[in-house]
Amino acid sequence: MVQDIYDPQFVKGVFDRCSDRYIAFSTWCSLGFTERWRRQCVEALPPPASMGMGYDLMAGTGEVWPHLLKHYPAIGTIVAVDISSGMHQRAMTRLHAHRAHRIEFIEDDVLASNLPDDSADFVVSTFGLKTFETSQHRRLAALIARCLKPGGSFSLIEASDPKGWWLRPLYLFHLKVVLPLVERFLLQGAQDFAMIGTYSSNFGNASAFADMLRNEGLEVEYRKFFFGCATGVCGRKPGADRQGAP
Repeated sequence: MVQDIYDPQFVKGVFDRCSDRYIAFSTWCSLGFTERWRRQCVEALPPPASMGMGYDLMAGTGEVWPHLLKHYPAIGTIVAVDISSGMHQRAMTRLHAHRAHRIEFIEDDVLASNLPDDSADFVVSTFGLKTFETSQHRRLAALIARCLKPGGSFSLIEASDPKGWWLRPLYLFHLKVVLPLVERFLLQGAQDFAMIGTYSSNFGNASAFADMLRNEGLEVEYRKFFFGCATGVCGRKPGADRQGAP
């Protein structure tokens, strides 16, 4: 039987098992670019009409939270939504315990989480888009449009396939050959980190997701980072007076 790698329980298992070493793996294997891209994702977030509460979807280890709270110190609460209990425990006990009073957590499949309508001032997500296939991306776009308040904003980023870049073959070699070797020889034969490369290869880029967000009535800008090695979407939900935005 062929395993559906986009099944929520499969994704949960992958990231639960990866959680203890995920931060070191992603930072080292991206040569530090993941941290830079998280910061750029926050910088791309249009100033929301207010900063009371926002969602970090597919929040993982919460590495975007320091960037959010530095860039927007008036944020009241970040609600982190992630299916992996291992990633959340890693975030709260080893990284962000001193920020715990500003973080709430929903452990659930994002697409099944029933977030309230018009509840969020902002939505962010860093490196979670790759764990969904096309029909799930459509559901995610609808969820973002539904849960944002009028005037609320969003910014999402994902590692991508830099088609057209002359160094693309080297990038793909790193993704498909180097990362599995690192996993095999430096991570005691773990079998899950290579899935991160598989998800990234399958994802392509965020352009199709940008169109899905537009189809939901959102104002959307599609962006490329470092020759397309990461791509992102940012924008807002129309309908509010933004004069009071920071």
